[in-house]
Amino acid sequence: VQLVESGGGSVQAGGSLSVSCAASGFSYNRYCMAWFRQAPGKEREVVAIMDRGVTTTYRDSVKGRFTISQDNAKNTLYLQMNSLKPEDTAMYYCARRERIYGCSVSTVVVADFLYWGQGTQVTVSS
Repeated sequence: VQLVESGGGSVQAGGSLSVSCAASGFSYNRYCMAWFRQAPGKEREVVAIMDRGVTTTYRDSVKGRFTISQDNAKNTLYLQMNSLKPEDTAMYYCARRERIYGCSVSTVVVADFLYWGQGTQVTVSS
């Protein structure tokens, strides 16, 4: 199992960025997948969830601005981020959860996720 993030970068507030997570060794459609982020000095927090390629949930602070999606042919998970704010600045990680039930932003915890990508930096300037 391998997860490799790409994308990210620096943008001014109000701009857009997209991050990608290419998977190998498994199919996204069989797992609970998530995007997390971690800002310096803060705990890692879940941003968006995709439950077996069908159901998506988001943390309140990104609803309406971020979209999680996947390309089955490329076995790649995406996070499209629009209307970015300085408080969105963080390292962004994709991760795979080993349990299927309870796959939503309100129920998952960091410890549920066994496989992680290396992370990609997103910086939003004011």
